[in-house]
Parts: sequence; structure tokens; C-alpha cells
Amino acid sequence: MIYNELSFAEELPLQFNNPFHYSPHPLCQKAMNELQQRIALRDDWREEIAKGKMFGVLVVQKSSGEVGWIAAYSGQIGGRSDWNDFVPAVFDYLEEGGFFKRHEEIISQINRKVVQMASSDERKALESAIHAIENEAENAISEHRKRMAEAKKIRQTQAPPLHFSLTSEYLKAELRRIKKRYSVQLDEVKARLRAYDEQIISLKDERHERSDALQRWLFQHFIMLNARGDRRSLLDIFQDYCHQMPPSGAGECCAPKLLQYAFLHDLRPICMAEFWWGASPSAEVRHHLQCYPACNSKCKPILSFMLQGLNVEPNALDRDDNGQLRVVYEDEFLAVIDKPSGMLSVPGKGKKRSVVSLLQAKWGEMCEPLVVHRLDMDTSGLLIVAKKSDIQKALQAQFARREIRKLYVALLDSAGENIADAGEISLPLRTDIADRPRQLVDFQYGKPAITRYKIIERSADGTLIALTPLTGRTHQLRLHCAHQQGLGAPIRGDRLYGTPSSRLFLHAQWLQFRHPATGKTMQFTSDATFCSPRLLRKLSAMTQE
Repeated sequence: MIYNELSFAEELPLQFNNPFHYSPHPLCQKAMNELQQRIALRDDWREEIAKGKMFGVLVVQKSSGEVGWIAAYSGQIGGRSDWNDFVPAVFDYLEEGGFFKRHEEIISQINRKVVQMASSDERKALESAIHAIENEAENAISEHRKRMAEAKKIRQTQAPPLHFSLTSEYLKAELRRIKKRYSVQLDEVKARLRAYDEQIISLKDERHERSDALQRWLFQHFIMLNARGDRRSLLDIFQDYCHQMPPSGAGECCAPKLLQYAFLHDLRPICMAEFWWGASPSAEVRHHLQCYPACNSKCKPILSFMLQGLNVEPNALDRDDNGQLRVVYEDEFLAVIDKPSGMLSVPGKGKKRSVVSLLQAKWGEMCEPLVVHRLDMDTSGLLIVAKKSDIQKALQAQFARREIRKLYVALLDSAGENIADAGEISLPLRTDIADRPRQLVDFQYGKPAITRYKIIERSADGTLIALTPLTGRTHQLRLHCAHQQGLGAPIRGDRLYGTPSSRLFLHAQWLQFRHPATGKTMQFTSDATFCSPRLLRKLSAMTQE
């Protein structure tokens, strides 16, 4: 049964939670607990979902006032999108013998043909023939050049008449004939290989055209609904939102499937949550039973349409922060700023305040704020801003040479029993282009990222840790803490790699650099508000080490 009754004592929320930034409502938590118990009993799914799968619940209300919940999983399980007790796919294209399957098989046949031709004995024989002719030509030409050199010595020591075959003109003509002979042979074999490869290119072009046409057909048949009763295809939604084709898998995540079923069956959405089951992917950060927001690349355009007509909580990430910008130090060359959590370092796409925009308003036309380095919007603490370009460049050069010392303090969502007292994390990072601003661990294409850490104190409430980044990659500290190959413990309040909270408990506590104009060593401290005086004293002692 897809719809499940829900007994509860809580009041219903007045607004639907924003799927891109939320803490699970108690009603969602109850629904997830029930669903997780059922999933644990599925022996037929155990092996597959242990590798990692996203599940979601949607608390809904019938027109009669009864409240219950429905569940979904992303993509397919066991190649199926129609398991009992879960909402079906928005569009089930997996029917055997259906349009998608038939055309997918044609594309697969073309792909197999491409692979077969690219590795065929015929193609290998042509490549071998080319190498053999090239080697034979190289040897023949080399031998003939030796003969020419020997003939030249003979001509220099003997008076004419010489045998005609030793004359310079004859030998040069013979060299041309040798080169021409092998060139003709090579051209013939290369022409045969080129014709063979042109067949492969033609097949690849056909494969691309068929794949593109099939994707367009698929996304035209994903007709999404919203709370107002409007209908739009995924093609139209993505065209309006970002002028792009939908990415592969769009419309198959939990959130769109749940909302689609609710709208089709006259169920009013109350609140929603999505959680991860199983092992974390090697590149991303996903923890078993941890809730996560909807993804940006696939779901944001879709949900922006589907949620129209619902009273949805505003995205806290879009809200301008009321925290005050504190100037810790300022002279004619630079300023050291204490940035609050939730404020951008530099202006973004929206109209949110940033360190740069506030300093520009403060300084007026006297000078332009030039950021030397950045802090994530959610990270608080010390930031250097230059007033002159030469000062900015000099400070950035100090960063590049790792002469600037920084110390961050963070509270981990873990008692830290399995974390060593101190150590170094080295995990290369790159941007997740399918879900910005998330970062991924990528040992092939990622940029080097190194962090040193030292535990300050462990407690049942969490682990306070000092972090020293030796490189400056985006989200480096957050991902190095959260990733299973790092510390395996997200920073508290990390909405991207952990669990949202009142704030991200990461603070740039201490900073030391050499003033580019005066040469003086400058040190600054900004005490983290989530640290007790006793722990702040321990941090202060660490900066003197």
C-alpha cells in the first residue's frame, strides 16, 4: 500500500519545508523511522541498496483531514521503478518492448559495433601494416643514406670516370624513388584504415543523434505537475529555468516523484525529507540514515516549478544575514575583518550583503576592497582585505608560499572516538559540476588539498578540533572532516556534507602574516562564540607553538 496512516500529536507545520535547506519535521522523522524499519527487512534489496541509495518520505493530508505519508526511492531498485509500497516513476520508460527499450537496444547495438570495429583484427592488421611499412622505409632510407655517404668518400679520393651507380645525381634520384615507393604503399594502407575509421565515426555520429533524440523523447514524456494544477514537460522546465537540456536522471529523484504522486491523488503536501541508505560513494559525502537536501542540478529547476502554489518556507540560504561586520584592524594599506557566519565574502548572483559590498559602502570612492582570500558564506572569522592592488598581490604571494599561518576551530558532530589526537589529511578535491557548490574527492582530476588537525577536546556533545589548511581549496576543511577517507565526522551545521543547524560551527580563529608595506609580523585573534573560555585558552596556547 502506497499511502500509510500516521498517528501523531504534533501540530501540522504552517509552511511546507524548503527541500534545499531543512531540518526534518517530527512528522517526517516518524515516517522515516517506519520506512527504515521496513527497508531493513527487505532481504531482496539488501545487497544492492547497501552500496548506497536515496530514499524519501512525504507527509500528506487527504481532503478528509487524515494525515499519512508516502515513500519513494531514487532511480530504480533491481531495475524496477514500480515496487509495492513506493510511489511509481513519474514516467515509466522501462517497459519491455516499449519505445525507450527498443531504441535503447538499437543504440546499444551501435555501441557494440563501434567497440567491435575499433578492436577488430582487420583494423589491428592495417595498423600493423602501417608500422611495418614505416619501419621498412626507415631502414631502407637509412641504408641508402649510408651508401650515399660511402660513395661521397670514394668520389673525394678517386678521379673520374666513376661507375654511374656511384654518382651523386643517381644516388639522390634513387633516394627519391625509395621514398616514393614507400609513400605509395603507406598511402594505400592509410586510405584503407581511414575508410575503416570513417565507418566508426559514422556509427558514432548515428549513436549520438539517436541518443540525443531518445533523451528528448524521454524528457518530453516526463510531464510534471505543480500545486496549482499546471503541467509542463522537463524539456520546457529546464529551457525556461536555465536554457539547457535536462541532465540524465532528471525527474527520477525522490522529491519530484513524491510531489507528482501527491498532486495526482489530491494529497496536500505537508513536509518532506530525504535520507541516504548504505555506503557512501567514494567521491561524495553520504552517511547512512543521514538526511540531505534536494540536489541543485537535477531537482532545483523541477521543484521550482512543482512547488508553485504551495506555501513553502523561504530558503535560509537566500536570506540576508543580520550579523554585523567587525573591523579588527585597519590602516591605509589593508584591513582585517571578522566576518559573521552567513555573510558572503564577495558579491554573489543575488543581492545578499557581502564583505566587499559593505566595505565599499564604508570606504566610498577612497579605495576599492580587494579580497586577498575567502571564507565560505557559512564560515565565520578572520579575513584580510587589501586597499591597493600591489598589497593584494603581495599577500596572495605569501599565501602561495604558505607563509601566512591560519588556525580554524570547528565542532564535529561526533564524539571522535575513532579520530587520532592529531594528524594530516590529504584528499584531492574538485567541483561537483553536476551539483555546485558541492566538492568531490577525485584522485585523478582533483587539485591537491592538505589539512593538519589536532583534537582540542572530546565530549558526548561533539569533538572540538583545531584545523590548519596548508592549501586553500573550496570547502577543503568541511570535506576533509566529513569524508570517510578524512575524519569521517561532519562539522556541526554543515548543510552540504552533514546536518543543518543554527549555523556552521567552523570559525577562522587566528591569523598571522607579514605586513607587505611595513614588514611587521601581524597576529590577530577572533574568539569563536561556540567555545568556552577554557577551550579558548587552549587554542591560544596552540598558536604559540
